[in-house]
Amino acid sequence: MEARHADRRPGLIARNRLRDSLRQWFAAADFVEIDTAHLQISPGNETHIGAFATAFQPPGGPAQPLYLHSSPEFAAKKLLAAGETRLFSLGHVYRNHERGPLHHPEFTMLEWYRAGAGLEAMMQDCAALLALTAAAAGARQLVYRDRRCDPCAEPERLSVVDAFARHAGIALEPLLGGDEAARHGFAAAAAGLGLRISADDSWSDIFSKVLAAHIEPHLGHGRATLLYDYPASEAALARLKPDDRRLAARFELYACGVELANAFDELTDAAEQRRRMELAMDERQRLYGMRYPLDEAFFAALAHMPPASGCALGFDRLVMLATGAPRIDDVIWTPLPASIG
Repeated sequence: MEARHADRRPGLIARNRLRDSLRQWFAAADFVEIDTAHLQISPGNETHIGAFATAFQPPGGPAQPLYLHSSPEFAAKKLLAAGETRLFSLGHVYRNHERGPLHHPEFTMLEWYRAGAGLEAMMQDCAALLALTAAAAGARQLVYRDRRCDPCAEPERLSVVDAFARHAGIALEPLLGGDEAARHGFAAAAAGLGLRISADDSWSDIFSKVLAAHIEPHLGHGRATLLYDYPASEAALARLKPDDRRLAARFELYACGVELANAFDELTDAAEQRRRMELAMDERQRLYGMRYPLDEAFFAALAHMPPASGCALGFDRLVMLATGAPRIDDVIWTPLPASIG
């Protein structure tokens, strides 16, 4: 145990330096740090994100179900609706059914929001934070396995449509309609790449399989990649693009083939957000036999939330790449024992 900790300690100390540098950077840019509650009515409403459930036992009353949050997003948007304009959170979040070299069920997320700003500001923030990482960790390169990335180089900007053409040989644009003909064509193209496609796989399921197997491993080599213009089916909490409703105003940041961050031009239409989340929970019910409750206070806040952009970044993964660690457990001070999961 002592020898194991000694091996990990340099990376953990670098983690602390990076944490402190991030806080200083956001403070200098006039952001306020928020500390959101981990216990929430809803853990989030995305189909494939699992939650940790618990319950509050009030004195003399029935137990009330609660969840550990999977993101501070709902709480942060309530604060935007209350009048905050620049805010960030650096804290623990929880996702069940996730364990591996890049996943830990409890991890640290950096999430920040800019009221009145679009995705261009988020892209510039991501580039600045990568350069900051290099300075704080004393790293000339980000490293994961045999992949390397210059954190100070200007990130590549690559649309999802162009990425599918370049790395999978799939012309995605004609398949964006989402109807059965588009799904059938997409399934055939994915099967042609050797992927196993089931009869009940949705268009979105096929997209995720191709993305994971044939796109993501090629992103962020030499320099970071900003992958933008996701299909509308992958919008989640993002607006659709006004000039092309087939696409969502969303991007993800990749380095060394690793997804680091996910950014949205935030949706503020409560009715549309409710519709999407209800559909996601219907799909979760179909796949996993259960659903999570909706947070009515969140929908009420959206009616008062200003236009904003937001980004969520996996802090532990950033530390991994800055220190060359092969596993996320190596950069978490007290990870769960390897025997768990």
